[in-house]
Amino acid sequence: MFRQISDHLWVSPQITESDIAEAAAMGIRLVVNNRPEGESADQTPGETIAAAAAAAGLAYVAIPITHAGFSGPQVDAMRAALDGADGGTLAYCRSGTRSTLLWALAEAKAGGNPDAIAAKAAAAGYDIAPVRALVDMLAGQAG
Repeated sequence: MFRQISDHLWVSPQITESDIAEAAAMGIRLVVNNRPEGESADQTPGETIAAAAAAAGLAYVAIPITHAGFSGPQVDAMRAALDGADGGTLAYCRSGTRSTLLWALAEAKAGGNPDAIAAKAAAAGYDIAPVRALVDMLAGQAG
């Protein structure tokens, strides 16, 4: 269920409390929730995931991404979360796509190579095409 994007990042569709133990066993130290609360009826509430993460000794942060898209503060929050993680990070949303796109934007803003970012996402089964122009722009500004 967890798809590895980089050396320290995995993404996933919606997780449940029972997925936290697996994540911890893999060396995950931070869980990033990219779903807005109440997005769907079958969604495990963020507070439930946060409590399970805390019980397992994992950090938790919510950076919700809605249908409105991505903002600069969300990209900055993701970059800060990734930079501050003491080990692996698991980011999740409904399908893993928003988490991957937010990671791509954060990597580009930090100066990552757009082609390498796209290749890492593609290797995990995700396409950054919806944000590729922004990835290119952010990488250009960083470089």
